Amino acid sequence: MSKFSYVDLKFKPDLKKHIIATYYLETNGEDDIKTSASKVAAESSIGTWTDVKTLSKATFERLHAIVFEISDHYPSYFRVSKTIENKMKKDKNKAVIKIAYPLDLFEFGNIPQLLSSVGGNVFSMKCIKNLRLLDLEFPKKYINSFQGPYHGISGIRKKLNIKNRPLIGSIVKPKVGMTPKQYGKIAYDVWSNGIDIIKDDENLTSLSFNKFEDRVREVMKVKKRVEKETGEKKMYVFNVTAPFDLMLKRAKFVKKHGGKCVMIDVVSVGMDNVQLLRKQDLKLVIHGHRAGHSAFTRNDEHGMTMYVLAKLARLAGIDQFHTGTVVGKMDGDEDDVIRIDEFLKEDWAGFDILEENWSSIKPTMPIASGGLHPGLTSKLIEILGNNVIINYGGGLHGHPDGSASGAKACRQAIDASLKNISLSEYAKTHKELQKALKKWGK
Repeated sequence: MSKFSYVDLKFKPDLKKHIIATYYLETNGEDDIKTSASKVAAESSIGTWTDVKTLSKATFERLHAIVFEISDHYPSYFRVSKTIENKMKKDKNKAVIKIAYPLDLFEFGNIPQLLSSVGGNVFSMKCIKNLRLLDLEFPKKYINSFQGPYHGISGIRKKLNIKNRPLIGSIVKPKVGMTPKQYGKIAYDVWSNGIDIIKDDENLTSLSFNKFEDRVREVMKVKKRVEKETGEKKMYVFNVTAPFDLMLKRAKFVKKHGGKCVMIDVVSVGMDNVQLLRKQDLKLVIHGHRAGHSAFTRNDEHGMTMYVLAKLARLAGIDQFHTGTVVGKMDGDEDDVIRIDEFLKEDWAGFDILEENWSSIKPTMPIASGGLHPGLTSKLIEILGNNVIINYGGGLHGHPDGSASGAKACRQAIDASLKNISLSEYAKTHKELQKALKKWGK
């Protein structure tokens, strides 16, 4: 045991000087919860596996992390099932712990360094069977060291001249395989029939049959034509995911050709590259795709939550971010998705002890995407509200009459929902929606 203690259950953190991390912790049974919690705090701050003469008492007192809470229940704003909490109450090897980290341990504006501390070696410790980073709460001073989104929700709505309704998006399907000319044709059909935003999918960058530059030129040409014909503003989301030098080159190419938005796969490129692109001040909307997040967010007992990832994305500068659909094909509990969306949309996060600290960071617009079709629209809006981008992929292009009719059906489903008319009733006078409901149900 260390001569220094990293546990003080009477300690009250200074909310201006500490970053608070909340973990679910399960020991391997050899140590009790208090000992394991102490080891987590030590490893993620200034400690190591044994006492070292180089660590002075003065340094310890100034910089050590402190476990200030060990509980058998989750924070009130985490809506977990009673089954999970009951299991935790019956098992002495499981607990939720809170650790306060002195702000001096962290470099401002540096997400990689933050994760190396609170999300690093601690996950590999033998004394830990499972560890899940549930939440991170930051002092205002730390939050203010990040740029956050350039446009935010209001900026995105202003670009599209849409004030209140959900933004309607579409992913081109199949994900890959088509030429730029084919993309242009689909973009025209979809934009002309009520869709606001079209995006590349996560694995389409610059491939032998669809070069990035050719796709940008073709789609932007179509966009100008559609905007002139419809009188509506449109947006295309070009996937610039790549090593940073190439990513920046592509983003500049998009801007040069009149594009307004680029997409980054935030997990594969890392939040540091998101931050770096944001710092270029290109004034592009940055669309964050979360492909790969479930490798570390899906396990209820280990890794980290999507909630944490969403907070980091907003800090890094993501304007619009995939968060889940509840009703679609992707995993995501309703309460979790609602909590994430509420956080991203608010000017401040009133969930816990550090509430108004986010006021300097613009809100991020949530994106619901994955397995959606017109029949799910009313339920989705009922759950997530109007301040969301609703992305239809297969549920648009799979329409019996093709992509143009699929786009009409999606727009009709949105219109019906906003008018408080049931989809079945609205479908009686809207054949595209009728055929979509016949194929996929509601």
